Amino acid sequence: MKGTAILSFLIVSTLNAAIAQNAYFKMGQQAFLDGDFKSAVSHLEKSCIIDSTNSSALWMLGYSYYHSENYRKSIQAYNRVIAIKPADGSAYYYRARAKSYLAKDSHLTDQDKEKNLLGAILDYTKAIAVDPNNTQDNIKYYQNRAIAYRDYSDFKLQPGSRFYDKNLAINSLKASIQDFEKVLSDNPSRQDISNLMESARGKLGSINVAAKTAHH
Repeated sequence: MKGTAILSFLIVSTLNAAIAQNAYFKMGQQAFLDGDFKSAVSHLEKSCIIDSTNSSALWMLGYSYYHSENYRKSIQAYNRVIAIKPADGSAYYYRARAKSYLAKDSHLTDQDKEKNLLGAILDYTKAIAVDPNNTQDNIKYYQNRAIAYRDYSDFKLQPGSRFYDKNLAINSLKASIQDFEKVLSDNPSRQDISNLMESARGKLGSINVAAKTAHH
């Protein structure tokens, strides 16, 4: 009898947990779809405590953190998504975006800024590699990676910084230009991308001119 009672208790407890998880998930999903990301975070956090393996709940939680400008927690949520679904290109993409925004935090050390900038570039690269034939998404990934390369170049050119590295800055700008070219090859009418590419080329030219002047 005792064994039967324990089994019954475990079944009821499991069912109750599943019902609660499903309720929090549904409320979180609805808030997510409504664009109420603060409420979505509240519900989805509870859902993910009850079931830490629900990749859909974790993905929406990461996205809701991202749109609530809580980039650290967004990164943590997408870490968990990727651990469950390592071939989810969108999870790498939004983790990269969160890292890019976090790198702009003025309270970060330069070391942490560099870590996040490089992490963003790596994640965009992984997103592209996951599904190389997904042209539509990959154009978005190339565009954002180009911007991340440009931002990393700017970081490496900070005067007086111990992280200053002109050669890395040049290589990063060249990589940025290559990615912008990929976006333009898909849609040559993108004037915004054309402007960004020309700006990157201008910066590259200025670095080269300054280097030549310094040698004379």
